[in-house]
Amino acid sequence: MKWVPKHLDRLLEALLEHLYLVFASVGIALVISLIVGIWAARRPRSFAAIVIFTGILFAVPSLALFALLIPIMGIGAAPAITGLAAYSLMILIRNIGMGFQAIPRDILEAANGMGYGTARRIWEVELPLAMPYIVGGIRIAMVTVIGIATVAAYINAGGLGVIIFEGIDQRFPEKIIAGGLLTSFLALFADYCFASFEKLLRRRSGGKAA
Repeated sequence: MKWVPKHLDRLLEALLEHLYLVFASVGIALVISLIVGIWAARRPRSFAAIVIFTGILFAVPSLALFALLIPIMGIGAAPAITGLAAYSLMILIRNIGMGFQAIPRDILEAANGMGYGTARRIWEVELPLAMPYIVGGIRIAMVTVIGIATVAAYINAGGLGVIIFEGIDQRFPEKIIAGGLLTSFLALFADYCFASFEKLLRRRSGGKAA
């Protein structure tokens, strides 16, 4: 491999751009999902409808979704982050809702009996118990978005996809391999880190690690 050692700065730049797309989109989706997921967890019909709607968004091909956003947001990082956040919503809302639904009712009744208000009960009791599910959702969302973000290169959003598509256009296998391996490593590293954290949380809460 001759291209990679001479272009480490280019690969680092693409990697940082990719990380920006991933963390920005998953972070935005997490904030939205916490609000929606906590609200919908105690409303089964609303929760089911929201999961179905976000599932429809998830099923839309990435290029088609990005193309729909271009007339509104132009090209670049903005439509890419918006589209990637949309893909994260189903995963995060579903996991957050399931986490809150899995909390035993007697724990909630005990908190109410101790005079906990809704906000305090959510923050001090429900959120810590649901945290393994939330971290599990973040793990799946991160791995999913890391892969989909490569397609964002088509709309000038940057990232490792630029290296991969340049390799395809130029028939340059080394670029394809370098971009693909970095993307794969990033996904595997994120999966390992969040899976380890999720197992730790489950052990601390007395649950079984997945």
